[in-house]
Amino acid sequence: MTARSFHPPVRTLMGPGPSDVNPRILEAMSRPTIGHLDPQFVAMMDEMKDLLRYAFQTDYELAMPVSAPGSAGMETCFVNLVEAGDKVVVCQNGVFGGRMKENVERCGATPVMVEDEWGKAVDLDKVNDTLKAHPDAKVLAFVHAETSTGAISDARSLARLAREHGCLSIADTVTSLGGSPLKVSEWGLDAVYSGTQKCLSCTPGLSPVTFSERAIATVKNRSSKVQSWFMDLNLVLGYWGSGAKRAYHHTAPVNALYGLHEALVILQEEGIENAWRRHQRNHQALRAGIEAMGLEFVVDEAQRLPQLNSVSIPEGVDDAAVRGRLLQEYGLEIGAGLGPMAGSIWRIGLMGYASNQKNVLLCLGALDAVLSDMKAPVESGVAVEAAMRLYAQLQ
Repeated sequence: MTARSFHPPVRTLMGPGPSDVNPRILEAMSRPTIGHLDPQFVAMMDEMKDLLRYAFQTDYELAMPVSAPGSAGMETCFVNLVEAGDKVVVCQNGVFGGRMKENVERCGATPVMVEDEWGKAVDLDKVNDTLKAHPDAKVLAFVHAETSTGAISDARSLARLAREHGCLSIADTVTSLGGSPLKVSEWGLDAVYSGTQKCLSCTPGLSPVTFSERAIATVKNRSSKVQSWFMDLNLVLGYWGSGAKRAYHHTAPVNALYGLHEALVILQEEGIENAWRRHQRNHQALRAGIEAMGLEFVVDEAQRLPQLNSVSIPEGVDDAAVRGRLLQEYGLEIGAGLGPMAGSIWRIGLMGYASNQKNVLLCLGALDAVLSDMKAPVESGVAVEAAMRLYAQLQ
């Protein structure tokens, strides 16, 4: 076998992630590699921490990227805050609440599940009742933006419940950071993790996290070692902590961090509230087109993520065949359903750089064309026009 350089096709990424990467970020990642302890790189790290505080809307001292994807950010939160024998209340309304449960169990702790229907927000009353029934719970864990369904939960109220019951809170914001309102300090969230490949429009491979002072105090006062050497914040903060002198912990992914820095600069330039509004505006246009075709959203409007749109597949339509044609004929990727929603929904992402009018119209036009050609029960030729009317109203 003679291997050749890999040249990927050009795609428009409108699935659940990764999202389209801003060309500025790709250019930043191509810059010369320097050492991960180089004074210039350390200065960039400090600036990145400030930029992450802006993205998370927090004043917490600890704000840094874990050198691995969002799942490692999740694990960083759990392995540092949860010890064997602890009790953790876990909210599950989709796939990723289930992954939280798995993390709790692997820490040797006991998960107490609060389960809600997929496609619905976490039920605050059920959480409150569960915390009352388990006064010895140490942590309340929940997904702010459930990527598997497109539902958003009330992170502010969940954090308040955690504090009222003497718990720390762990929040998954992988899909919400940069796309939906998230105010970590104001809401009192304790341990928050995200990913770079969603609304930040960076490449996959890094997981921004931020921890409150009381969460850090918990880490520093553990009765046992953190089970993961790599994710032990007591060690990692020797590299990512304050001060110019940094202790070697691991070789940071230098060029990937250039990309994240650029992504955060772009977010600051746009203004985070403007980014939130842009995601909402493009969702409204997509919704206008989708509903004009006669298709339906899975999640109620009040609990719906603007950047991750779950749409019911019409009866008799082959899920994989539609997605395959969109990819082959239009270079357009949308996502399939997961778990019990596999085969019954499409997940259409409008994240970060991909959240723009051109992509909305491309997606609607392509979906309209493919479904109409397959004789699906949809209203043909109206989706793009409906979206254009909506954009005109929002100007």
